[in-house]
Amino acid sequence: MGRPALEVADIFRTHGPAWRKQQAGHLSLAQLKVMSAIEQCRTAALGGHALHCDACNHEEISYNSCRNRHCPKCQARAAQKWLDARQADLLPVEYYHVVFTLPEPISAIAYTNKATIYRLLFEVAAETLLTIAADPKHLGAQVGATLVLHTWGSALTHHPHVHGVVPGGGISRDGERWIACRRGFFLPVRVLSRLFRRRFIEELEKLHHSGQLQFFGEHENLSDVGTFKRWLAAQRKCEWVVYAKRPFAGPEAVLAYLSRYTHRVAISNRRLVSMDETGVSFRWKDYRVKGRTRHKTMTLAPEEFMRRFLLHVLPTGFHRIRHYGLLANVGRRENLARARHMLNTPPPEPVMNQAAVTPVPNFVCKCCGATMRVVEIIMRRQPIRAPP
Repeated sequence: MGRPALEVADIFRTHGPAWRKQQAGHLSLAQLKVMSAIEQCRTAALGGHALHCDACNHEEISYNSCRNRHCPKCQARAAQKWLDARQADLLPVEYYHVVFTLPEPISAIAYTNKATIYRLLFEVAAETLLTIAADPKHLGAQVGATLVLHTWGSALTHHPHVHGVVPGGGISRDGERWIACRRGFFLPVRVLSRLFRRRFIEELEKLHHSGQLQFFGEHENLSDVGTFKRWLAAQRKCEWVVYAKRPFAGPEAVLAYLSRYTHRVAISNRRLVSMDETGVSFRWKDYRVKGRTRHKTMTLAPEEFMRRFLLHVLPTGFHRIRHYGLLANVGRRENLARARHMLNTPPPEPVMNQAAVTPVPNFVCKCCGATMRVVEIIMRRQPIRAPP
Protein backbone atom coordinates (compact mmCIF):
# COMPACT_ATOMS: atom_id res chain seq x y z
CA MET A 1 0.00 0.00 0.00
CA GLY A 2 1.46 3.33 -1.04
CA ARG A 3 1.99 6.41 1.01
CA PRO A 4 -1.16 8.57 1.39
CA ALA A 5 -1.19 11.66 -0.83
CA LEU A 6 -1.70 13.90 2.22
CA GLU A 7 -0.59 13.35 5.81
CA VAL A 8 -1.22 15.08 9.11
CA ALA A 9 2.52 15.81 9.16
CA ASP A 10 2.19 17.83 5.94
CA ILE A 11 -0.45 20.05 7.56
CA PHE A 12 1.67 20.65 10.65
CA ARG A 13 4.82 21.33 8.64
CA THR A 14 3.05 23.81 6.36
CA HIS A 15 0.93 25.71 8.87
CA GLY A 16 2.33 24.71 12.27
CA PRO A 17 5.18 27.25 12.71
CA ALA A 18 2.98 30.32 12.06
CA TRP A 19 0.14 28.95 14.18
CA ARG A 20 2.49 28.25 17.09
CA LYS A 21 3.47 31.92 17.12
CA GLN A 22 -0.19 32.99 17.13
CA GLN A 23 -0.96 30.60 19.99
CA ALA A 24 2.05 31.50 22.11
CA GLY A 25 1.16 30.75 25.71
CA HIS A 26 -2.07 28.93 24.78
CA LEU A 27 -0.58 25.53 23.89
CA SER A 28 0.58 23.13 26.58
CA LEU A 29 4.07 21.63 26.60
CA ALA A 30 2.57 18.23 25.73
CA GLN A 31 0.80 19.69 22.69
CA LEU A 32 3.96 21.44 21.52
CA LYS A 33 5.89 18.17 21.85
CA VAL A 34 3.29 16.33 19.77
CA MET A 35 3.45 18.99 17.06
CA SER A 36 7.23 18.82 16.97
CA ALA A 37 7.28 15.01 16.89
CA ILE A 38 4.78 14.78 14.02
CA GLU A 39 6.59 17.47 12.00
CA GLN A 40 9.94 15.70 12.38
CA CYS A 41 8.68 12.12 11.95
CA ARG A 42 10.57 10.29 9.20
CA THR A 43 12.64 13.30 8.23
CA ALA A 44 16.36 14.03 8.38
CA ALA A 45 15.81 15.76 11.74
CA LEU A 46 15.52 12.35 13.45
CA GLY A 47 18.34 10.70 11.54
CA GLY A 48 18.11 7.43 9.66
CA HIS A 49 19.98 4.95 7.48
CA ALA A 50 21.45 5.05 4.00
CA LEU A 51 20.59 1.71 2.35
CA HIS A 52 22.01 -0.22 -0.60
CA CYS A 53 20.57 -3.26 -2.37
CA ASP A 54 23.32 -5.64 -3.54
CA ALA A 55 20.87 -7.42 -5.86
CA CYS A 56 19.81 -4.46 -8.04
CA ASN A 57 22.06 -1.64 -6.77
CA HIS A 58 19.05 0.40 -5.68
CA GLU A 59 19.87 3.01 -3.02
CA GLU A 60 17.58 4.95 -0.71
CA ILE A 61 17.45 6.69 2.65
CA SER A 62 15.16 5.50 5.43
CA TYR A 63 14.51 8.11 8.12
CA ASN A 64 13.58 7.26 11.70
CA SER A 65 10.09 7.47 13.20
CA CYS A 66 9.16 9.74 16.10
CA ARG A 67 7.31 6.90 17.94
CA ASN A 68 4.95 9.41 19.50
CA ARG A 69 1.65 7.73 20.46
CA HIS A 70 -0.34 10.56 18.84
CA CYS A 71 1.40 10.25 15.47
CA PRO A 72 -0.73 8.56 12.77
CA LYS A 73 2.34 6.93 11.17
CA CYS A 74 3.89 5.35 14.26
CA GLN A 75 1.15 3.11 15.67
CA ALA A 76 1.13 0.01 13.45
CA ARG A 77 4.19 -1.64 14.97
CA ALA A 78 3.18 -0.77 18.53
CA ALA A 79 -0.30 -2.16 17.91
CA GLN A 80 1.05 -5.43 16.49
CA LYS A 81 3.42 -5.90 19.42
CA TRP A 82 0.56 -5.30 21.87
CA LEU A 83 -1.73 -7.72 20.01
CA ASP A 84 0.87 -10.49 20.04
CA ALA A 85 1.01 -10.19 23.81
CA ARG A 86 -2.81 -10.37 24.07
CA GLN A 87 -3.30 -13.56 22.05
CA ALA A 88 -2.69 -15.73 25.10
CA ASP A 89 -5.48 -13.91 27.00
CA LEU A 90 -8.32 -14.98 24.69
CA LEU A 91 -10.88 -17.53 25.86
CA PRO A 92 -13.10 -19.74 23.63
CA VAL A 93 -16.27 -17.78 24.45
CA GLU A 94 -18.34 -15.01 22.90
CA TYR A 95 -16.89 -11.54 23.33
CA TYR A 96 -18.95 -8.36 23.63
CA HIS A 97 -18.26 -4.73 22.80
CA VAL A 98 -19.65 -2.21 25.29
CA VAL A 99 -19.24 1.59 25.01
CA PHE A 100 -19.58 4.12 27.86
CA THR A 101 -19.97 7.74 26.74
CA LEU A 102 -19.95 10.99 28.72
CA PRO A 103 -22.69 13.57 27.97
CA GLU A 104 -21.58 16.79 26.28
CA PRO A 105 -21.70 19.07 29.38
CA ILE A 106 -19.33 16.77 31.28
CA SER A 107 -17.13 16.36 28.19
CA ALA A 108 -16.73 20.14 28.21
CA ILE A 109 -15.28 20.26 31.72
CA ALA A 110 -13.26 17.09 31.06
CA TYR A 111 -11.01 19.01 28.68
CA THR A 112 -9.55 21.14 31.49
CA ASN A 113 -9.50 18.17 33.88
CA LYS A 114 -8.25 15.45 31.56
CA ALA A 115 -6.27 13.22 33.91
CA THR A 116 -8.91 13.40 36.66
CA ILE A 117 -12.05 12.81 34.59
CA TYR A 118 -10.53 10.33 32.15
CA ARG A 119 -9.34 8.26 35.13
CA LEU A 120 -12.81 8.51 36.65
CA LEU A 121 -14.37 7.40 33.36
CA PHE A 122 -12.22 4.27 33.37
CA GLU A 123 -12.90 3.43 37.00
CA VAL A 124 -16.67 3.98 36.94
CA ALA A 125 -17.14 2.13 33.64
CA ALA A 126 -15.19 -0.86 34.98
CA GLU A 127 -17.02 -0.76 38.32
CA THR A 128 -20.37 -0.66 36.51
CA LEU A 129 -19.54 -3.71 34.40
CA LEU A 130 -18.16 -5.74 37.31
CA THR A 131 -21.01 -4.80 39.69
CA ILE A 132 -23.89 -5.61 37.33
CA ALA A 133 -22.21 -8.82 36.16
CA ALA A 134 -21.70 -9.94 39.77
CA ASP A 135 -25.38 -9.39 40.60
CA PRO A 136 -27.17 -12.80 40.74
CA LYS A 137 -30.18 -11.19 39.05
CA HIS A 138 -28.11 -10.71 35.92
CA LEU A 139 -25.05 -12.97 35.62
CA GLY A 140 -23.73 -13.64 39.10
CA ALA A 141 -20.11 -13.99 38.04
CA GLN A 142 -16.77 -12.23 38.18
CA VAL A 143 -15.97 -11.02 34.67
CA GLY A 144 -13.01 -9.33 33.04
CA ALA A 145 -12.79 -6.32 30.75
CA THR A 146 -10.29 -4.49 28.57
CA LEU A 147 -11.14 -0.79 28.27
CA VAL A 148 -9.72 1.57 25.64
CA LEU A 149 -10.11 5.35 25.90
CA HIS A 150 -11.05 7.43 22.86
CA THR A 151 -11.49 11.18 23.23
CA TRP A 152 -12.68 12.12 19.74
CA GLY A 153 -15.73 12.08 17.55
CA SER A 154 -15.50 11.48 13.81
CA ALA A 155 -15.35 15.27 13.22
CA LEU A 156 -12.38 15.60 15.66
CA THR A 157 -14.59 17.15 18.37
CA HIS A 158 -13.91 16.38 22.03
CA HIS A 159 -16.01 13.29 22.78
CA PRO A 160 -14.56 11.14 25.62
CA HIS A 161 -15.75 7.53 25.73
CA VAL A 162 -14.36 4.10 26.52
CA HIS A 163 -14.68 0.99 24.40
CA GLY A 164 -14.87 -2.21 26.44
CA VAL A 165 -14.14 -5.73 25.18
CA VAL A 166 -15.66 -8.25 27.60
CA PRO A 167 -15.77 -12.08 27.58
CA GLY A 168 -19.34 -13.36 27.61
CA GLY A 169 -19.24 -14.95 31.03
CA GLY A 170 -17.20 -15.23 34.18
CA ILE A 171 -16.18 -17.29 37.19
CA SER A 172 -18.89 -18.02 39.76
CA ARG A 173 -18.71 -16.36 43.16
CA ASP A 174 -17.63 -19.64 44.80
CA GLY A 175 -14.88 -19.99 42.17
CA GLU A 176 -15.99 -23.49 41.15
CA ARG A 177 -17.57 -23.07 37.70
CA TRP A 178 -17.81 -20.89 34.62
CA ILE A 179 -21.08 -19.03 34.15
CA ALA A 180 -21.85 -18.11 30.55
CA CYS A 181 -24.25 -15.31 29.62
CA ARG A 182 -27.22 -15.90 27.33
CA ARG A 183 -26.16 -16.35 23.73
CA GLY A 184 -26.13 -12.98 21.98
CA PHE A 185 -26.90 -11.03 25.19
CA PHE A 186 -24.43 -9.85 27.81
CA LEU A 187 -25.99 -7.40 30.28
CA PRO A 188 -29.02 -5.05 30.12
CA VAL A 189 -27.83 -1.74 28.70
CA ARG A 190 -30.41 0.34 30.56
CA VAL A 191 -29.26 -1.02 33.92
CA LEU A 192 -25.64 -0.33 33.00
CA SER A 193 -26.52 3.22 31.96
CA ARG A 194 -28.36 4.05 35.19
CA LEU A 195 -25.61 2.76 37.47
CA PHE A 196 -22.91 4.41 35.37
CA ARG A 197 -24.68 7.78 35.58
CA ARG A 198 -25.32 7.56 39.33
CA ARG A 199 -21.80 6.44 40.26
CA PHE A 200 -20.07 8.95 37.98
CA ILE A 201 -22.05 11.87 39.38
CA GLU A 202 -21.37 10.73 42.95
CA GLU A 203 -17.63 10.56 42.32
CA LEU A 204 -17.66 13.85 40.42
CA GLU A 205 -19.27 15.52 43.42
CA LYS A 206 -16.53 14.13 45.68
CA LEU A 207 -13.84 15.49 43.35
CA HIS A 208 -15.44 18.93 43.44
CA HIS A 209 -15.71 18.85 47.23
CA SER A 210 -12.00 17.96 47.55
CA GLY A 211 -11.00 20.76 45.14
CA GLN A 212 -9.60 18.47 42.44
CA LEU A 213 -11.58 20.06 39.58
CA GLN A 214 -10.57 23.24 37.74
CA PHE A 215 -12.95 25.51 35.84
CA PHE A 216 -12.17 28.24 33.33
CA GLY A 217 -14.00 30.60 31.00
CA GLU A 218 -17.71 29.94 30.65
CA HIS A 219 -17.52 27.19 33.29
CA GLU A 220 -15.78 29.30 35.92
CA ASN A 221 -19.01 29.75 37.90
CA LEU A 222 -19.06 25.98 38.55
CA SER A 223 -16.40 26.55 41.20
CA ASP A 224 -19.27 27.63 43.47
CA VAL A 225 -20.71 24.66 45.40
CA GLY A 226 -24.35 25.67 44.94
CA THR A 227 -23.97 26.32 41.21
CA PHE A 228 -22.17 23.01 40.74
CA LYS A 229 -24.95 21.08 42.53
CA ARG A 230 -27.60 22.66 40.33
CA TRP A 231 -25.52 21.82 37.28
CA LEU A 232 -25.17 18.21 38.45
CA ALA A 233 -28.92 17.97 38.99
CA ALA A 234 -29.44 18.63 35.29
CA GLN A 235 -26.97 15.85 34.41
CA ARG A 236 -29.00 13.40 36.49
CA LYS A 237 -32.03 14.03 34.28
CA CYS A 238 -30.39 13.47 30.89
CA GLU A 239 -29.69 10.11 29.29
CA TRP A 240 -26.15 8.76 29.50
CA VAL A 241 -25.32 6.68 26.45
CA VAL A 242 -24.16 3.15 27.15
CA TYR A 243 -24.61 0.67 24.35
CA ALA A 244 -23.55 -2.87 23.49
CA LYS A 245 -22.81 -4.07 20.00
CA ARG A 246 -23.40 -7.56 18.66
CA PRO A 247 -20.97 -10.23 19.94
CA PHE A 248 -17.81 -10.78 17.95
CA ALA A 249 -17.61 -13.73 15.57
CA GLY A 250 -14.97 -15.59 17.56
CA PRO A 251 -11.66 -14.70 19.23
CA GLU A 252 -10.00 -13.90 15.89
CA ALA A 253 -12.55 -11.14 15.31
CA VAL A 254 -11.71 -9.74 18.76
CA LEU A 255 -8.07 -9.39 17.77
CA ALA A 256 -9.05 -7.79 14.46
CA TYR A 257 -11.20 -5.29 16.36
CA LEU A 258 -8.49 -4.53 18.90
CA SER A 259 -5.97 -3.93 16.14
CA ARG A 260 -8.22 -1.12 14.85
CA TYR A 261 -9.01 0.47 18.21
CA THR A 262 -6.18 0.11 20.71
CA HIS A 263 -3.61 2.35 19.05
CA ARG A 264 -5.90 4.55 16.99
CA VAL A 265 -5.27 8.31 16.93
CA ALA A 266 -7.73 11.15 16.43
CA ILE A 267 -7.58 10.92 12.63
CA SER A 268 -5.69 8.63 10.28
CA ASN A 269 -3.91 9.85 7.16
CA ARG A 270 -6.30 7.78 5.04
CA ARG A 271 -9.21 10.03 6.00
CA LEU A 272 -7.51 13.17 4.68
CA VAL A 273 -8.75 14.32 1.27
CA SER A 274 -6.95 17.53 0.37
CA MET A 275 -5.25 20.68 1.61
CA ASP A 276 -5.59 23.86 -0.45
CA GLU A 277 -6.47 27.55 -0.11
CA THR A 278 -9.96 26.64 1.16
CA GLY A 279 -8.58 24.59 4.07
CA VAL A 280 -8.09 20.95 5.05
CA SER A 281 -10.75 18.49 3.86
CA PHE A 282 -11.29 15.08 5.43
CA ARG A 283 -13.89 12.32 5.47
CA TRP A 284 -16.10 11.88 8.53
CA LYS A 285 -19.14 9.88 9.54
CA ASP A 286 -22.32 11.58 10.79
CA TYR A 287 -23.80 9.00 13.19
CA ARG A 288 -27.07 10.95 13.43
CA VAL A 289 -27.82 10.04 9.80
CA LYS A 290 -28.65 6.55 8.52
CA GLY A 291 -27.58 5.07 5.23
CA ARG A 292 -24.96 6.16 2.75
CA THR A 293 -25.50 9.85 3.39
CA ARG A 294 -23.82 9.54 6.79
CA HIS A 295 -20.43 9.52 5.04
CA LYS A 296 -19.50 13.16 4.43
CA THR A 297 -16.57 15.45 3.77
CA MET A 298 -15.71 18.34 6.09
CA THR A 299 -13.40 21.29 5.35
CA LEU A 300 -11.73 23.19 8.18
CA ALA A 301 -9.25 26.04 8.23
CA PRO A 302 -5.76 24.59 8.90
CA GLU A 303 -5.66 26.38 12.27
CA GLU A 304 -8.97 24.83 13.31
CA PHE A 305 -7.88 21.39 12.10
CA MET A 306 -4.70 21.57 14.19
CA ARG A 307 -6.63 22.88 17.20
CA ARG A 308 -9.08 19.97 17.02
CA PHE A 309 -6.29 17.43 16.54
CA LEU A 310 -4.44 18.71 19.61
CA LEU A 311 -7.60 18.53 21.74
CA HIS A 312 -6.85 14.83 22.02
CA VAL A 313 -3.31 14.95 23.36
CA LEU A 314 -3.35 12.84 26.52
CA PRO A 315 -1.70 13.84 29.80
CA THR A 316 1.89 12.64 30.08
CA GLY A 317 2.07 9.07 31.34
CA PHE A 318 -1.68 8.47 31.10
CA HIS A 319 -2.52 4.86 30.15
CA ARG A 320 -5.28 4.67 27.56
CA ILE A 321 -5.62 0.84 27.66
CA ARG A 322 -6.53 -0.73 31.00
CA HIS A 323 -7.62 -4.17 32.22
CA TYR A 324 -10.04 -4.99 35.02
CA GLY A 325 -11.55 -7.96 36.85
CA LEU A 326 -10.27 -11.31 35.62
CA LEU A 327 -8.02 -9.51 33.14
CA ALA A 328 -6.43 -7.13 35.65
CA ASN A 329 -2.64 -7.25 35.49
CA VAL A 330 -2.47 -8.62 39.04
CA GLY A 331 -3.61 -12.24 38.91
CA ARG A 332 -4.39 -12.33 35.18
CA ARG A 333 -2.46 -15.53 34.45
CA GLU A 334 -3.96 -17.40 37.39
CA ASN A 335 -7.51 -16.24 36.58
CA LEU A 336 -7.23 -17.20 32.92
CA ALA A 337 -5.77 -20.60 33.84
CA ARG A 338 -8.75 -21.24 36.16
CA ALA A 339 -11.19 -20.12 33.46
CA ARG A 340 -9.62 -22.45 30.88
CA HIS A 341 -9.80 -25.34 33.35
CA MET A 342 -13.52 -24.67 33.89
CA LEU A 343 -14.08 -24.42 30.14
CA ASN A 344 -12.08 -27.62 29.58
CA THR A 345 -9.79 -25.76 27.21
CA PRO A 346 -6.07 -26.53 26.87
CA PRO A 347 -3.65 -23.68 27.57
CA PRO A 348 -2.67 -21.65 24.51
CA GLU A 349 0.44 -22.61 22.62
CA PRO A 350 3.30 -20.22 23.28
CA VAL A 351 3.63 -17.55 20.61
CA MET A 352 6.79 -18.28 18.66
CA ASN A 353 9.21 -15.47 18.20
CA GLN A 354 9.41 -15.53 14.42
CA ALA A 355 12.33 -13.16 14.45
CA ALA A 356 14.37 -15.74 16.39
CA VAL A 357 13.40 -18.61 14.04
CA THR A 358 13.53 -16.85 10.66
CA PRO A 359 15.37 -13.53 10.73
CA VAL A 360 13.29 -10.91 8.91
CA PRO A 361 15.30 -8.19 7.19
CA ASN A 362 14.77 -4.76 8.65
CA PHE A 363 14.88 -3.13 5.23
CA VAL A 364 13.52 -4.65 2.02
CA CYS A 365 14.22 -3.32 -1.44
CA LYS A 366 11.14 -1.84 -3.12
CA CYS A 367 12.44 -2.80 -6.55
CA CYS A 368 13.38 -6.47 -6.18
CA GLY A 369 12.39 -7.50 -2.64
CA ALA A 370 15.93 -8.37 -1.55
CA THR A 371 17.45 -7.40 1.77
CA MET A 372 18.96 -3.93 1.81
CA ARG A 373 22.25 -3.31 3.55
CA VAL A 374 22.87 -0.33 5.85
CA VAL A 375 25.86 1.50 4.42
CA GLU A 376 25.70 4.63 6.55
CA ILE A 377 23.99 5.76 9.73
CA ILE A 378 22.66 9.32 9.56
CA MET A 379 22.79 10.96 12.97
CA ARG A 380 19.82 12.96 14.18
CA ARG A 381 20.10 16.70 14.53
CA GLN A 382 20.86 17.97 17.98
CA PRO A 383 17.72 19.44 19.60
CA ILE A 384 17.91 23.12 20.48
CA ARG A 385 18.08 23.44 24.25
CA ALA A 386 17.83 26.45 26.50
CA PRO A 387 20.93 27.29 28.53
CA PRO A 388 21.01 25.74 32.02
